Amino acid sequence: MRLALAGLVGMLVDFVAFQALFFLGAGLDGAQLSGFCLASLCNHALITRWAFPETAERPRPHRIERETLFLLVCLLSLALRGGVLAGLAGLPAQRVIMSAIGATAIATFLGSACFVIPPANPPGSSAARWRLAAIGAVGFSVVLRLLFLGRVELMPQEAYYWDYARHLDIGYLDHPPMVAWLIWIGTSLFGNNEFGVRIAAWLCWGATAFFSFRLTRNLCGGPAAFVSLLLVAALPFYFATGLVMTPDAPLTACWAGTLYFLERALLGGERRAWWGVGLCIGLGLLSKYTIALLAPAALLFMLLEPRARVWFRRPEPYLAAALALVLFSPVILWNMEHGLASFAFQSTRRIEGAVRFSLPELLLGIVGLLTPTGLVAALTAPWLHARGVRPAGPDQGSGRDKGPARPGEPRRFIIIFTLVPLSVFAAFSLFHMTRLNWTGPLWLAVLPAVAAGIVSTDEHASAWQRRIQRAWAPTLSICLVLYGLGLNVLVAGLPGLGAVASLPKVPVAWDEFGRQAADIARDVRETTGQEPLLIGLDAYNIASELAFYGHDDAAPRGNSVGRSVVGQPSLMYGFWYRPDTLAGRPAVLFAFTRHQIENPLLAGFFSDSGEVRRQDVVKNGRVEGHFFYRVGYTLPRSAAQVATP
Repeated sequence: MRLALAGLVGMLVDFVAFQALFFLGAGLDGAQLSGFCLASLCNHALITRWAFPETAERPRPHRIERETLFLLVCLLSLALRGGVLAGLAGLPAQRVIMSAIGATAIATFLGSACFVIPPANPPGSSAARWRLAAIGAVGFSVVLRLLFLGRVELMPQEAYYWDYARHLDIGYLDHPPMVAWLIWIGTSLFGNNEFGVRIAAWLCWGATAFFSFRLTRNLCGGPAAFVSLLLVAALPFYFATGLVMTPDAPLTACWAGTLYFLERALLGGERRAWWGVGLCIGLGLLSKYTIALLAPAALLFMLLEPRARVWFRRPEPYLAAALALVLFSPVILWNMEHGLASFAFQSTRRIEGAVRFSLPELLLGIVGLLTPTGLVAALTAPWLHARGVRPAGPDQGSGRDKGPARPGEPRRFIIIFTLVPLSVFAAFSLFHMTRLNWTGPLWLAVLPAVAAGIVSTDEHASAWQRRIQRAWAPTLSICLVLYGLGLNVLVAGLPGLGAVASLPKVPVAWDEFGRQAADIARDVRETTGQEPLLIGLDAYNIASELAFYGHDDAAPRGNSVGRSVVGQPSLMYGFWYRPDTLAGRPAVLFAFTRHQIENPLLAGFFSDSGEVRRQDVVKNGRVEGHFFYRVGYTLPRSAAQVATP
């Protein structure tokens, strides 16, 4: 009761302080932040001195840790406060303010009740504390992403995949069609806005979390399963796949589902699990081709494990492969109709690219995806299990297993399904450039071992294992705080300073860029009497952002055509917009670097070219970047034919 009263008093202080400071001219950002800080100080004083005072019967141990936890709760509450303010923007101001203050009070109350009071190390098992932390982290990350889905501007990749959905098809040059289909469903339900584009990513994260929980419960027991949820909620790659709509979102969900059903089939002996394997691999192939790397991993496991070899003589694996092939058949058909363009793009074109040793970049990328603690744990957890921190084996409570897994089988499953895909990317990095996100899904196989290591209380654990365990709490806490504050900065900027970086590095003013581009296009339309084409002079970033943001009421979406019309590669824009069908129209060319816009070869594609101009991108009275543009008049038919891809 006292804790609840302390929270109510803090909420009242927050509201009064905000109103007073705003009236005195502190500004919205200053009043919000000052009111929150005063309320937090009030909450802290009331909780520690009144609601839970120090007594002889109840001393206040671990004060530094307790203060640190309260600061963490306050920072996470502040992040949610910003999310409410951003998510409810457009509603009456007083309603938004009260909602933000109420959300902050609830978050602070729950955080204090669960993590700060009682003391930081209450009696009970380590597994119970980690379970509570997992529930809190999952709740925070799910709500935070939902609040910001529609408030952070689209990244260029997301805008590009949204353009996929506008040109709905069964295949595309650089990716299979699943991302386009999901965006089409989302925008059909919620409109052509950021929320509609991203809602499917948020739901895909839910599927990833569900299958990761079930897989970890089977391999390592119930306590570790909750910790796996915490890892999926807080590690950078998995947090991002639930927020940013790229092919990695459905791929990761399908990867998690495939691992779960493979474990049920190969370790649990369930015949019907193979149907889940076929379904998940088929849908995964519609998302991204890399899920095919699970097939050789499964084959290797079946060869090495005596109990799994029986599946070579049964029809289920072959029926699963047939099901996956049927689901994947639209992509095969598209490639047959387009000269195997997508298959070549993702295979021979990458192999034939410039030779470059990029293994260090691959390792640094993994650090970014998993954090340093996550990378060390992922690479060591399976081997540490072999030395005494062994997974508990499949969950016998389900009643579906045909017998417990033999000693070593769960560990071998984890190792094979991690190292086989990883070895492919590592080998590729010896001679070619790799991408940051490539290895993200494969670490799902090792998360059960990592989670089991976190909750382990083995008295024989080495000092190295205990150091890794101790590193997890600060690592995950820092991640969650950075996500919350980072999203707030992307939407609102730093108080009084604006964005920390400018276009095109971060998505902070694409909407303003699009509006200014639309104004330029309108002037050209009024001058020439024709609807101008919008041409971004990079591979696809500018063209995609202009397709989403660069329009007005007089010019509907569809004028951003990519640089393929001026003889340069532009991915799918070269398929969607044939230059010979656009001849005779004026165009506005856009670039973020002067050398692109001043390319002398561009002049040959137009009867006349205007001068190069520079324009600042202004948002909320602050300059958030600049771009260059020039007008090209009358794209000739002959030049268009030369530019045909």
